[in-house]
Amino acid sequence: MSDRVERPRVGHIQFLNCLPIYWGLMRSGALLDVDLRKDTPDRLNAALVAGDLDIGPISLVEYLRHADELLLLPGLAVGSDGPVLSVNLVTSRPLAELDGRPVALGSTSRTGVLLAQMLLADKYGAEPEYFRCPPDLTQMMMEADAGVLIGDPALRAMHETPRDLTVIDLGQAWREWTSLPMVFAVWAVRKDFAAAHPGVVKEVHEAFQRSRDLCLDELDTVAEAAARWEPFDALTLANYFRALDFSLGRRQVEGLREFARRAAARGAAPALPPDGPVFAQV
Repeated sequence: MSDRVERPRVGHIQFLNCLPIYWGLMRSGALLDVDLRKDTPDRLNAALVAGDLDIGPISLVEYLRHADELLLLPGLAVGSDGPVLSVNLVTSRPLAELDGRPVALGSTSRTGVLLAQMLLADKYGAEPEYFRCPPDLTQMMMEADAGVLIGDPALRAMHETPRDLTVIDLGQAWREWTSLPMVFAVWAVRKDFAAAHPGVVKEVHEAFQRSRDLCLDELDTVAEAAARWEPFDALTLANYFRALDFSLGRRQVEGLREFARRAAARGAAPALPPDGPVFAQV
């Protein structure tokens, strides 16, 4: 890599929704040029903010809370422009009837949870009593009238939810509410690292984009490979990957800014500057 530096410390979320970003890195040999750190979203969020990572994915909420320390990598995100399939609100009541009722948060996903809270409060006038619990739908619904599920448990809920429960896809709900795409996670680089090693940032960014594009061209192959070690069949995974939006173009940035505006209004994150977000020069 240019402007020589020890291999940049790059985060990798060990979730299905990030597989398409990393698939081609294995195929191209680009992993040899980075120190890839695999972990949960929460830990990767914390590591990037603390400076223990140089570049990596970060939940949209955590990016908004630390935008003064980070630059976004252009064109890369995990989101949806409609159904996302893996960020769901499962309920036994109409959403407007959840005011004051127990709602289980079976996830530590700050962005998905905040999206559910904003939707219930701002669209349906409901301020439930939230509590955290393991992401087991049966257990959640024994203690609550609704629950937020993210990731694999949410994907399973799409196929296994009892008929007396309703599944609200929060990506689709956001699209219907705002007419905009939803961005759940972005890729960011620490400002100090970007200033010291702009060539490295450019190369890592290009490697991610090549990886993403390669995977999108081979989604059925990727899904078949992933199905060997995931609890879902290849067709389910292919449909899931096709539902996801890994881009960060003009409309996605509009969606990001609208989410940021609503989050700031709730006091959940600082407001973005008028010309934000700020992107790395790559």
